[in-house]
Amino acid sequence: MSEEKSKSPGSVRYLVLRTTANQEINVALMLESVAKGIPNSGLYSIIVPPEIKGYIILEAKGLHVVNRLIRDIKHVKGSAIGSLSEAEVERLIKTVSPIEKVRPGDIVEIVSGPFKGLKARVVSVDIQKNLVTVRMLEASYSMEATLPGDDIRPEKRK
Repeated sequence: MSEEKSKSPGSVRYLVLRTTANQEINVALMLESVAKGIPNSGLYSIIVPPEIKGYIILEAKGLHVVNRLIRDIKHVKGSAIGSLSEAEVERLIKTVSPIEKVRPGDIVEIVSGPFKGLKARVVSVDIQKNLVTVRMLEASYSMEATLPGDDIRPEKRK
């Protein structure tokens, strides 16, 4: 949800709201519904960080706006508990490709393609082309394959 209404740089805050674990999206949808019913609600965006369970981030005019909106919403565990800077929010929502986490020698699991479900050892990584060369561990002979970076999931570090 995004409203571009009179957002001045000093007045917008990123506030953290605690929710029941695994109910973040439901709370975000209910908040959006409530905010749409109030003209000029003061809520600019709702962010559900993918890696953090039990918390959502609200971009709002202030704490009073959030407290007014969450009054009767189920799965909210309390009022806003703190604020974040814009840099901290960007760090939380930035997605990292699996290929950036692996190094030669690491053990990975192949999650799609013809080798799905097999374990392999990383031989080389090409971040620019998003390719990783792996040697299958569970094959009866030495077999290497070059796969897209999205087809692997890191298992163990070397």
